[in-house]
Amino acid sequence: MRLCTFNVNSVRKREPHLRRLLERHAPDLVFLQELKCKTEEFPGGELAGMGYRFHAVGQPGGRNGVAVVARIPFEVVDEALPGGDEDTHARFVEIRAAGMHLAGIYLPNGNSGGEEGYAYKLSWMERLRTRVAERLDSFTPYAVLGDFNVCPTDEDLSPGALPRTDALVRPESRAAFRAITHLGMTDALRALHPTDAPWTYWDYGPSFEANRGLRIDHALLSAELAERLTGASVDLAARSEESPSDHAPVLFDLRD
Repeated sequence: MRLCTFNVNSVRKREPHLRRLLERHAPDLVFLQELKCKTEEFPGGELAGMGYRFHAVGQPGGRNGVAVVARIPFEVVDEALPGGDEDTHARFVEIRAAGMHLAGIYLPNGNSGGEEGYAYKLSWMERLRTRVAERLDSFTPYAVLGDFNVCPTDEDLSPGALPRTDALVRPESRAAFRAITHLGMTDALRALHPTDAPWTYWDYGPSFEANRGLRIDHALLSAELAERLTGASVDLAARSEESPSDHAPVLFDLRD
């Protein structure tokens, strides 16, 4: 089974990029982030002809948004991360498919809104930790894929790419990420690339050509799924296309 996560940075603009991704790699299931559209505006018309169904969770105002695109049957479990009754951001979708629970996330960046915005990031991460703990406690094969907006270590960004005060590298952000992995979740890309995990994001401008990037798009796998992990890679071709997203798709292969 091939899983994928891709921050499209506007799905209506990148719909051709998404179709080419599906053609190149034939993933069984893709989680998308940063749709920047309402639910009903998701451009899924041509996906059916490619054998894919979809479920989008959009947000008014051209912000956030997540979706799942799959060629295997799935059932939607949640459209919002539990524990935030007043949280109106479209950042989470969880499904049941192929005997697994899988969540697609767009974790808050944390750099806007001052300390209040950063507190929202940390609160969201604690809610995610709680959800992961619940799934693991029930022995549910579980995976969380998406844009985490966290560089877990200094090895996950180009030297000098971000100041120490950036929310993606602040000690509290990294500690919150570790709190999730320490529950028993495996960082899939790092597991198969322990010393050379590739970047997944490059800012617009000369960053991609200079390979000054970040690793912020992750897949965390429960032990049952980590044992099945056979491949993890970043699709640089997608980032090389004309008018690309600033993120590249990340693909993960699980043996049956």
